[in-house]
Amino acid sequence: MATIWNIDPTHSEVQFKVKHLVISTVTGAFKKFSGSIEADGENFDGAKASFSLDVDSIDTNQADRDGHLKSDDFFAAAQHPSITFKNGVLKKKSADSYALTGDLTVRGVTKSVTLDVEYGGIMKDPWGNIKAGFELNGKINRKDFGLSWSALTEAGGMVVGDDVKLNLNVEVVKS
Repeated sequence: MATIWNIDPTHSEVQFKVKHLVISTVTGAFKKFSGSIEADGENFDGAKASFSLDVDSIDTNQADRDGHLKSDDFFAAAQHPSITFKNGVLKKKSADSYALTGDLTVRGVTKSVTLDVEYGGIMKDPWGNIKAGFELNGKINRKDFGLSWSALTEAGGMVVGDDVKLNLNVEVVKS
């Protein structure tokens, strides 16, 4: 029988980083998300994973930029309120290292992506809940998902870089 592990949103974070003007990096986060892992007990090799992000919860610590990211220039949040990751499968590479491959859908475009996963282990919290921790990292090209808005500086440089680095710190609780 499969064991379901649900994301604990109070002990998890979903962040992204993208170059601005090629000289600095802007960090953003999604504040509302959910997801789960379906595993064989506490064995995560071959486990199935899925998650969903609420696009409207994007936060780059700058309200005007957040509004622009929600607009049709980028995520088109009104038409595409969620970013989803489905059909994910964890594949063990070493004792604390996995690869997670699945279907990422952004703005209605679905592509297969693979994220590097560092497994932090399993622990029982003071209230008796069994939890597991993972750090996921990867990189996608925003243009692959239809996020093609661009502007050039006077020198001909890009305002927004194409590569988006993803970093998720996830704590899941055994249900």
